[in-house]
Amino acid sequence: MRADPFYYLNNFQTVLATLAERYQDLLSTEERRFLAQFGALPRAARALLVRMVMRKGALFRESKLNYAEIGDTRSAVQPLVAAGWVDDRAALRFEQLHGLLTKAQLAQHFGLGRAERQRTKARIVVDLRGRFAQAQPYESWCARCEDRVYRLLIGALCERFRLMFFGNFRQGWSEFVLADLGIFSYERFARSEQSRAFRSREHVEVFQQLYRCRERLHSGDPPQEVRGEMPAPVNGCDWLEDRRQRLLFQIARAHERARDWSAAAAIYATCTHPGSRSRAVRICERNHDWAAARALCLGGEPLGEAEREHLQRLVPRLNRKLGIAGGERRRAWRVPEFELLLERPATGRAVEYLVRDHLAQGAPDGTTVQYVENGLINSLFGLLCWGAIFAPIPGAFFHDFHRAPADFASGEFYRRRRREFDRCLAELDGDYRQIIRRNFSEKTGIQSPFVAWGLLSEPLLDCALACFPADHLRCWFEWITRDVQRNRSGFPDLVQFWPAHRRYRLIEVKGPGDRLQHSQRRLLEFCESHRMPVAVCRVKWAAAGRACELPLPTA
Repeated sequence: MRADPFYYLNNFQTVLATLAERYQDLLSTEERRFLAQFGALPRAARALLVRMVMRKGALFRESKLNYAEIGDTRSAVQPLVAAGWVDDRAALRFEQLHGLLTKAQLAQHFGLGRAERQRTKARIVVDLRGRFAQAQPYESWCARCEDRVYRLLIGALCERFRLMFFGNFRQGWSEFVLADLGIFSYERFARSEQSRAFRSREHVEVFQQLYRCRERLHSGDPPQEVRGEMPAPVNGCDWLEDRRQRLLFQIARAHERARDWSAAAAIYATCTHPGSRSRAVRICERNHDWAAARALCLGGEPLGEAEREHLQRLVPRLNRKLGIAGGERRRAWRVPEFELLLERPATGRAVEYLVRDHLAQGAPDGTTVQYVENGLINSLFGLLCWGAIFAPIPGAFFHDFHRAPADFASGEFYRRRRREFDRCLAELDGDYRQIIRRNFSEKTGIQSPFVAWGLLSEPLLDCALACFPADHLRCWFEWITRDVQRNRSGFPDLVQFWPAHRRYRLIEVKGPGDRLQHSQRRLLEFCESHRMPVAVCRVKWAAAGRACELPLPTA
């Protein structure tokens, strides 16, 4: 049980104090007035308002606002009504009313007969809806009820405060509670004047406009209408412009799904979100415009490592279409493969775990096989480069609940921290194991975009540091930094360790009919080109009752 029953009020006041400190020059007259008036209200009134703000919706029955620490709700709400923040005589339409009442209460207040009471609430609502067109206060709808309904009038204002504090609508008031309970832990930073998400009032408004456009697009509104509501390019805020470009990319994809190729191509032509040029090439190929597709592949700097490789793969095919001879072919690295013939499991157990357990059977002492996928190598990278990832770059951290820097999804994330990452990777020439172990000990449980705490354990860490050579770690870590968003994925499912011999092997498992994804093939070929021990395990199902196995591969 919490020692302070007003913990939620304290959290809300922390947000207000932070905004007053960091955003004083950006606050509107309405926002400044709220900050000044809120602190002067009685504590019970402030607490009730925050309770309403943190609950869903804008309409609340008085009987549902029953909190021991606040006391009498009707007394606590009066200062809020006087301030114009809560309406205690709100006119309700029937569509709003029935959401506040149970089926039994609907039957009682509308005098339904026995036969009508037997129907479902949904059916009762349908029957009653057409009879009442006029909005009226709750007391008029339910004259014999002593309950009241309050409408919160400043929900949009408080949502704006939440946006300015967190820099997004994804995080909410529960972040304080989860941190207080120890469910989530976050890296701590010294606050500064640069620690704010938005640099101008226009940036706040642009974010809200982008959010509305995204919601409209996801709800199925025509993409051309959403495009018409998009804000102009954002100056002075890279992460916000990145967000705008990402939404433009999504609008173009919606045009593609609607088979409006010209509209999609027009957006891709100016969109800087990674993948835009590849999508534009696909549209040209669809229209059999091979020359335009080839020109797109060869023109300008690709947006990221993945796009560069994708465009390079397309050029030979387009050359053949155009009858263009010559050109240097990309070397294809052959990744080793082996097969296992296993009995199909009775349950839907994942094939990766079947292979893991099979390879572990009869293995020499000390040999382990673990399912790690993207978790292990990314975790090692995150632990070694912790200082670079969480470097106090201006504008990267502006509240206490950052799992990653604010610009993490930006294509500029690595470039802005290149010197910090170079210093971290230079430790691979020294005692990097000690740094990784120290961060594993000191940072355990702290949220990170790279470290999978649920996977990582001390024995697994010991095996990895004993068996992964430093030059292999360097190759993987540099691979990740080349395209942080895409190169974090694609790592093989299993790792097989031979600690006694300081050896390992990474194994990608593919069940019957499963194929390598592009990200997986890219990474496997990269590993093979650097002579790392990787392999693809192809699983086949044995006939029922005739299970047999091909010989186990050796290290």
